[in-house]
Amino acid sequence: MTNKKDVAPTPNMRTVSPSEAIKGLMCCLDLQMPSFLWGPPGIGKSDIVKLIGKKTGRQVIDIRLNLWEPTDVKGIPHLVEGRGMVWSPPAELPTDPDCDAIIIFDELPSAPPAVQAATYQLFLDRAVGEYVLPPKVSLIAAGNRAGDRGVTYQMPSPLANRFVHLELKVNFDDWQEWAIDNSIHPQVIGYLGWAKNNLHDTQTSAVDKAFRTPRTWSFVSKFLYYADDKKNNVDIHTLHTLVAGCIGEGAAVEFMSHREIAGQLPSAEDIIFGKVDTLKVKEISAMYSLTVILLYELKDRLENKEAEWDGMFDNALKFMAENFPPELLLMGIRTAMQQYKFPLNKPKLPYFSTIQHKYSKYFITALAPDA
Repeated sequence: MTNKKDVAPTPNMRTVSPSEAIKGLMCCLDLQMPSFLWGPPGIGKSDIVKLIGKKTGRQVIDIRLNLWEPTDVKGIPHLVEGRGMVWSPPAELPTDPDCDAIIIFDELPSAPPAVQAATYQLFLDRAVGEYVLPPKVSLIAAGNRAGDRGVTYQMPSPLANRFVHLELKVNFDDWQEWAIDNSIHPQVIGYLGWAKNNLHDTQTSAVDKAFRTPRTWSFVSKFLYYADDKKNNVDIHTLHTLVAGCIGEGAAVEFMSHREIAGQLPSAEDIIFGKVDTLKVKEISAMYSLTVILLYELKDRLENKEAEWDGMFDNALKFMAENFPPELLLMGIRTAMQQYKFPLNKPKLPYFSTIQHKYSKYFITALAPDA
């Protein structure tokens, strides 16, 4: 059996959660200081940059330096009459002086040393050869650490010294917020809410091909939605095979057991219309899944401006309060208030007042300030 060892954080470097990384990167962007986001594969390094771009309304230009040659950085020379040889910069680099963009140079440690060396001037002086970056363009680089068993080269010290370095770690709360915002399958969120340590496998070996990362769980989510559509006719054996191909056989066995139990849950529609008031399934992971399913259902109906929405929300609150443990109930309310911004019309939510009174000591720290 192959021995598995955790990949230790890089010495002399503090690890940060995704939310902490976003705050740090925003500071670097404001000051136009190049930053480097390190971390294992599949934990969302490039997604964080795209999220920053979405929040700030800035274009994100994704450049994979491991696919470039040294001449691609400076450009190809051509003869211009009266000027001699002129270098034509790559089309990926913006030339519009008003361009407001973030360039992420992804997989930088996987680029050959000559390519890395060719970027020295770009990261320090914001120029290379005759090319000058537009003033509002910002630079971020990202890549895997040497111990992540990827193809990486030692980063030259002169290049490393041009960056503010941040090392990313997996954080379940940040991932859960992202997952709900991106409609990751409720059974994935529910299972990982119960088994948080399974979000990311820190003990992969060189022979492991499929292992757990936020990226591969998103693959599982896509297969689940595909299998849920009956017209696709995906049998349970095929689905198990595909899930195992994403996260490994051991994790797949446990997850598919969770899916079987979650399949016994009442429908969200029956709950919000008050047709069901008891829950026979007592497994916590299934309750996590049902919480997310209810939030998704209520969100859709709120966006459709359904007239009886307050009553639906109150029925969901009553069901969760009478069937779920307090911590799960409060997690559901916190997500509804803070993340989905559900309106809190207390006169139309009689059961909310009951919950607020019963769990008053938890509300200040667990819920939104206006709850």
